Amino acid sequence: MAATSTRPSVRVVELTVGYGDDIVLENLNLEFRGPGLIQILGPNGAGKTTLLKAILGLIKPLRGRVYINGVDVTGSPDKAGSSVGYVPQLFVTGHNPYPVTAWEFIESSLLLYRRWPRVFVTLEEKKRIEYVLEKVGLPREAWHKSLWSLSGGQRQRVLIARALIHDPEILVMDEPLSAVDPAGRVGLARLIGELAEEKLVIVTSHDPMLLLKYTSMVLLLNRRLYMYGRPEEVLTIENARRIYGEAAIPVREHVHISDAHIHA
Repeated sequence: MAATSTRPSVRVVELTVGYGDDIVLENLNLEFRGPGLIQILGPNGAGKTTLLKAILGLIKPLRGRVYINGVDVTGSPDKAGSSVGYVPQLFVTGHNPYPVTAWEFIESSLLLYRRWPRVFVTLEEKKRIEYVLEKVGLPREAWHKSLWSLSGGQRQRVLIARALIHDPEILVMDEPLSAVDPAGRVGLARLIGELAEEKLVIVTSHDPMLLLKYTSMVLLLNRRLYMYGRPEEVLTIENARRIYGEAAIPVREHVHISDAHIHA
């Protein structure tokens, strides 16, 4: 997708989202502008993924509107998807749900953005697949291996490549560093930081430290309570304790959040 002359943006106005009688987010008024990296931090059940789904149009809010690049996309994934690439949480499985290589996974996603016929991939499209796989740093020898034989870090890179295939201005990532070994997280954090130099990247996280040096703005969120601003303004022990309670621990002049996310 061709870049626009304006900065990519996501704006939510009086956003209220709930499931039945359970109000998860209430009266959120926020604007994310890029390029840059936005970290959304909060404990389990804080509404981080719910906010992402509302931005993507996958959830229709009870009240309020969502605007992407000034366009109202509220409850409309088709409108949101033209400007946004989505990287879901990496899932871990003990079996192979279906046989697919990393290349085939990206290729099938690319075809979804093409009008009929969705059968043959052109040379130009093959070059695009090569470009995004190289962009995310997936070794060439892994391109035609089963997706399920790759490490957690490599599989996450494939998910990011899929989100990049239509060159969106905005990337939305749900806990991209989870289920990845410590060594892999460092390289992924670097990749996300590089992507944020040219795109608006919105990331949910449980621990801000690995991505902090790349981060432009931070949203601390716990359902109806939120704080938004620059990291040095928002990441204070007072704010962290309001959001996390005793899980926020001061370490000298820094704040550490003891809120590990466990995957079954």
